[in-house]
Amino acid sequence: MADLPLLKFGFLVEWGGERVGFTELTGMESSTEIIEYREGASPVAYKQKMPGMLAFGNITLKRGTLALDSDFHRWFSTHQFNNTERRDLTIKLLNEELEPVITWRALNCFVVKYMPSELKSDANEVAVEGVEIAMESLHQMTT
Repeated sequence: MADLPLLKFGFLVEWGGERVGFTELTGMESSTEIIEYREGASPVAYKQKMPGMLAFGNITLKRGTLALDSDFHRWFSTHQFNNTERRDLTIKLLNEELEPVITWRALNCFVVKYMPSELKSDANEVAVEGVEIAMESLHQMTT
């Protein structure tokens, strides 16, 4: 059988020792900042480019709102200026047998935004809440 690309609908997120079910995870990215440099006496009219520091995007997690579970909001409410609860997140992409195929670790994460569900009186939808989480680094692990 030929190797096929992995499907993205099966995933698992763990934080603080808990397994939490989510409907959507976006923003998991890392990039290298570019340093531009040109010496004043350089004979060429362009800047030299060098790799700089790594930068990491914010992760957005969404899930159905649960009446008896307010860990989303509680984590956000731990924030005080330059002092907040940080957690490591483990994100696992699962195969068809629900086994981890790829695992990422997002380190020293903290909530930067809490988004309660939008409300609409004539909607026939599940209430979905979300959090935006800043991370200091992202590492792909071997599974």
